[in-house]
Parts: sequence; structure tokens; C-alpha cells
Amino acid sequence: MRFPVIIRFIGIIILINAIFLFVSSLFSMYYNETSLIPLLFTAIITTVFGIFPIILVPKQDDLSAFEGMTIVVGGWITTGIVGALPYFMWGGEFTFVNAFFESVSGYTTTGASILTDIEVLPNGLLFWRASTHFIGGVGVILFALVILPMSTGSKMVLFNFEISNMAKDNLRYRTRYAMQVILYVYVALGLVETILLWAGGMPLFDSVCHSFATISTGGFATKNASIAYYDSFYIEGVIVVFMFLSGVHFGLLFETFRLKRNNIFTSPVVQYYFFGLLIVSVLIALKLWISSDQPILSALRDSVFQTVSIGTSTGFATTDTNIWPVFTQFLLIFLSFQCACAGSTTSGIKVDRMLVMFKSIRQQIKQLQHPNSVSVVKIKNFVVSNDILNRIGVFVFLYFVILGISTMLISLFDIDLMTSFSASLATLSNVGPGFSMVGSVSNYNALPDAVKMILSVDMLLGRLEVFGFISLFFIKSWK
Repeated sequence: MRFPVIIRFIGIIILINAIFLFVSSLFSMYYNETSLIPLLFTAIITTVFGIFPIILVPKQDDLSAFEGMTIVVGGWITTGIVGALPYFMWGGEFTFVNAFFESVSGYTTTGASILTDIEVLPNGLLFWRASTHFIGGVGVILFALVILPMSTGSKMVLFNFEISNMAKDNLRYRTRYAMQVILYVYVALGLVETILLWAGGMPLFDSVCHSFATISTGGFATKNASIAYYDSFYIEGVIVVFMFLSGVHFGLLFETFRLKRNNIFTSPVVQYYFFGLLIVSVLIALKLWISSDQPILSALRDSVFQTVSIGTSTGFATTDTNIWPVFTQFLLIFLSFQCACAGSTTSGIKVDRMLVMFKSIRQQIKQLQHPNSVSVVKIKNFVVSNDILNRIGVFVFLYFVILGISTMLISLFDIDLMTSFSASLATLSNVGPGFSMVGSVSNYNALPDAVKMILSVDMLLGRLEVFGFISLFFIKSWK
């Protein structure tokens, strides 16, 4: 493995962060804030450390698969450390562990926060906090747009980390063009949402920050009460629509805008995704209406927002789900496992894999009923190979193993089971809010530092879909 080459690519990655750090510094300068020095210092440091490897290490024409994985994983960890510096230097509640947790949460689009009072943050830090979502949301794809012109062998390695083969193969794009399409859709969604939120009465600064947090399915808000602060049906409606769209494969969105046959209305994965959220929303609304004196329309408003928020791994809040009936919490936990579609900014097991597993179960039942029949698992025109079925099975198994280990480790610190489990699930699926101590209107501040580090690893594992992170620990691959 060629470490100088890897460092060169990571240098490119942190230079992207430097751009957003300089922009954040401008906000601090404009508002004459105390966050100017931390942001500007970090921007200069990252620029220096990003440029030197690019200058000193010559370009390479190809990368091995393992080198590609190392670049992606190393890029996420490095940006997590870089992103923590402005927080730590500014002070307040940001010890280094807290700053690292907040940074990793931003980049992995988890949206879990240690802040007990978000509104004391200067605008410069609030913008930087939202920017980590924007950068992390597009993730490997954004980095690869810079890396791909310099490398040919890394194309499929970098592309496959966050887009399942099934979603990718349904769109007959060249790899680089597909990534450009996804970036265009990502930016377009952000611009349109910003305009709509601003038109609805949200301040422009808040509109930009919440747009970053929505399209990345991150969930960092600029107010302590999250979206509930605005108490606006219009604002909630806009955010619900864009959370839903951000949970759809961006390539399919692009095809839909081009009025192509292969679009969100014909995709069985998107249909499963839509009707799943619809059914859960109705069930939660009915339960809230029956179990309390809440009017049915108010219950439906709360249920739709929270269902889409959790079901897309965004994590915005308009109400306290800790006080909801147990049945509704169970449904939200199920959504935290599943999340949205591959090829979007969400994490979790993903709708694509869930649909394949359900169809695989049905196929196995048919095989038992008719042993001599020959059947395959199909999603629309895509035949799911045994190799993909095996990969999905291994992924889901590893997902639950990691969830179990994380829950067990956190419970060693005498933290109640619901907090231990839901915090592990919320970070591994990059959802953000859980239940009990880490509910939708709570935060992660009260947890011990060791637990925050465990959850930070969970966030990275979830964002990298387990395999990429774990593969680095097989030393034989280093050769």
C-alpha cells in the first residue's frame, strides 16, 4: 500500500473542507463573532496540510481496491478531526471529545448533538456545523469528483461505497457522469428548498442551514426546539417533502426530471419506500388520536413529520416522541433500522435491501412449496444474483452484531437499556435522536466520554456501511 498516494488524496479531501471553513469565517467576520479566530486558524491549517501532499506527491494513474477504501475511510476520520478543531478552540461545552462527537455527527449526517443550548453558538459556527452536513451528505461522491480525473483504477471502489450495486445498475450511466448527476441534484434540491423556506418566513441564514441539514438527511437545527421553533405548517410541509426526496436515489430523481421511463413513479423500491412511510404515518396518527385528546389533524401533522424525519434518518423534531405510546415508538425504531433508499444520503439497512430480503423470503417459501420449480428474486427488471443476496445477508448480520456489541458496551456504564439500545441504533443508522436519555428533544451531553467515542465509531461504521471500515483491520490487505 502506497501511503504517500493515500495522503495526497486525503489532502484533496481536507482542502474541500477548507473552502467551507473560509466561508464560515466570513460569517463570523460579518457578525463580529468570537468564532472568527478558531474558524480562520483551522481554515489556514487545513489549507497548508492539504496543499503540501498535492505538491510533493506525484499524481498516480491507478489505485488498488484497498488503497481506495483506505482513502475513503481515512478521509472520513481526518475530516472528523479537522471539523472538531473550530468547536474545541471556541470552547463552551466543547471538550475535545464533545467536539469530535459533534464533528463526526455532522459529517456522517447523524445529527446527534452534545449541545444543551444550540442558540449560544455564533453564526459562523452554526454555518460550519451545517456545512459538515452538506459535505458529509454527498460524501464519497463529492470527493470522487475531484479524485476521479486523477485516477482510473479507483472509480468503482470509490463509487460503490455508498451506492448499492442494485441501485447503480438500474441507471445506465458512466461512473463519473453518474456522480456528476448526483451532485447536480444534491445542489439543486438545496437551492430550491432554501428559496421555499425563505419565502415561508424563515430567515435566510436559517433557511440555508436547514436546507443543508435536510438534503443531507442530517438534522442539525439552528434552534433548541428544532423545527418546532417556527410552529409553521408550511415550513414543516416543505421540509417533509425535501426529506422524502433526499431519501430517494438521486439518479432516479434526475431521470424523473428528464421525464424518462425509469423514474420514481415506476421504481418498486421508491413505491415500497413511499407506501411504507404512508402506512406508518397513518398508524401513528391513529394511535396518538385514540390514546390522547389530540385532534386527529394535529396527530397526523406530528406523525407525518416524525415518521418522514426518522424514516429518512434526518432526525428533525417537532414534538417529544419520548412521551408517545410504546406502539408508536416501536414503529419509529423499525424505521430507524430501515431508513430510505440506496443512492441517497441516508444510511441504515436501506429500503433496497429490505425489499430484496422480503422477496427472498417469499421466493424461499415458494421453493419449499414447489421444490422442482426454478425461481429468482427480481426487482422490476433487475435479477438479484446469489452474490448480491449473500452480500445483503452478511451486511445485515454484521449490522446487528455491531448493534448488539455497541449496546452491550454502553450498558457497562450503567446506562438504561433503552438509552443504550436506541443510542446505538440512532448512531449506527445515522438517524440522530433515539429514546429515553437521547430522545428527540434531548441530547447526548450527559453520556460519559467513553460512550460518546463508542457512538462516534458507530456513526462512522454506519456511514461507511460497515465493510469499508472493517476491511482496514485485515492486515494482509495492506500488502
